[in-house]
Amino acid sequence: MGIFSNQLLNVVEWDEKKEGVLFWKWPNDEIKKGSKLVIRPGQDAIFMYMGKIEGVFTDDGTYDIETQIIPFLSSLKGFKFGFNSGMRAEVVFINTKELLCKWGTKNAINLPAQGLPGGMPIRAFGTFNCRVVDHSVMLEKLSGTMQTYCVEDVRTRITSSLDQLLMSWIAKEGKDMFNLQINAREISKGIEEDLDMEMRKIGVGITGFTIESFNYPEEIKKMQEKAAAQAMVGDMNKYSQMAMADSMGKGGGNSGAGMASQMMGMQMGMMMGQQMMNNMGMGMQPQNQQPQMQQPVNNGGAAPKFCPNCGTPTNGAKFCSNCGQQLV
Repeated sequence: MGIFSNQLLNVVEWDEKKEGVLFWKWPNDEIKKGSKLVIRPGQDAIFMYMGKIEGVFTDDGTYDIETQIIPFLSSLKGFKFGFNSGMRAEVVFINTKELLCKWGTKNAINLPAQGLPGGMPIRAFGTFNCRVVDHSVMLEKLSGTMQTYCVEDVRTRITSSLDQLLMSWIAKEGKDMFNLQINAREISKGIEEDLDMEMRKIGVGITGFTIESFNYPEEIKKMQEKAAAQAMVGDMNKYSQMAMADSMGKGGGNSGAGMASQMMGMQMGMMMGQQMMNNMGMGMQPQNQQPQMQQPVNNGGAAPKFCPNCGTPTNGAKFCSNCGQQLV
């Protein structure tokens, strides 16, 4: 069992079984003779000795520590492995990939709003992206006291200052408190810049910050829905029609509502029928127009000299010889 355990210690690697880890410290501080270093894609390996960074290795692959790693270490270039003793050094693996994490306000934020003495409470939700941007700063600030540092730790640090940042960026330039989603992109960009500046103090960069939604109190939501419905109605005529249709749908077993529904239905039917008749009349009118026949001209019993319809000489006849128009 002891031999098998020593063989395991001969491979220095990080398999990243846990997601969302920014750095992970190899749990054993003694590297034995014949050990191999494995660097996977998206990882950097940092060798530390006596709390100082000795070498940073960024290319993925498998390396023999004695021949390919030690010659590049600042203070350990001439180190020779003994028969039973290994090299006492720390190896820290850095995750170089960009990580995505969800965030949300812990408590409702009371934003100053006119007519609301205590402010309007809202919550906000979204995502942020982060990655390690400075190995030395992160190791200096964190590796001495922590075995790992995860994106969850970043989220905890961010949410602790997020309330004040949200209030600050929403208040700028007098944002509409009841329609914050319109300005979400601008607010997000400002918060991203502020958070990135703050998190770089521990070697972490904020590469993206998004506000997906603002959550208003239920009373505010109802007011917004009512205002939207009234805007869709536009005028009282359309509002009445919508009310009639709504009453018809809710009539059910209520006799008063049922009678109102019937009356409204009849009124709507009459209006629709009248509209149909008007449309039909407008469509048929040109076809129904017939030329009016001129009435015979009464000249006291005497036929006119010329036909009043076509102008043909009548020669005293009672009917026109050309068009048949009655003359007397």
